[in-house]
Amino acid sequence: MSGKKKILRFAILLFAVPAVIIIGTLAAGSRAYVWLSICVAVLSCVPFFIAFEKKSGTGRMLILAVMVALSVLGRFAFSALPHFKPVTAIVVIAGMYLGAESGFLCGALSAVLSNIIFGQGPWTPFQMFSWGLIGFLAAITSPLLKKSKLALAIYGVFSGILFSLLMDGFSALWAEGKFSLSRYGAFIVAALPVTAVYAVSNVIFLLALSVSMGEKLERITKKYGI
Repeated sequence: MSGKKKILRFAILLFAVPAVIIIGTLAAGSRAYVWLSICVAVLSCVPFFIAFEKKSGTGRMLILAVMVALSVLGRFAFSALPHFKPVTAIVVIAGMYLGAESGFLCGALSAVLSNIIFGQGPWTPFQMFSWGLIGFLAAITSPLLKKSKLALAIYGVFSGILFSLLMDGFSALWAEGKFSLSRYGAFIVAALPVTAVYAVSNVIFLLALSVSMGEKLERITKKYGI
């Protein structure tokens, strides 16, 4: 049963969430972004609540709330530096130490809540999925990321590239109401400087924060059996 539940949780995050975003965007265009953001937020919560029992889930929820708050505050604190933000690093650390469902939810909520400050729009659901996926994959690769600083730095670069590729896909989809491969390629090339800055910032923040935050998270989760 636990194996089937795990498949269900992962299927919701990896297939249902992007399907809802893409279908909603194609069907309703930019007008539906509020409802799409709500749907993504709800869908992102479902695997989290399926995964954890009431006792451990409550504690994990409190820690997750702190991580999301740090992510939002971090994005605001570095708002003067374009594309140089600690959001991805915090989402990655959440995934590494709290699990795939928590990592995805941290990424999704960080996007939608910080956009209250930075502006909501049709890009919000795509940001929610992009950061969520980065947190999810960080959990899957966490044994290696915890063991090797080099692997963590490489993941930081990978996260920057992945986020840019996914958001460029949104731009290509939204620009004409349909996906154009040539336009997608043009967006990728145009975004290369931004991607480079983003990737470098991910590495810097991950190396700066992973040890201190990771030790605290590990200590708390072990102490309280979360």
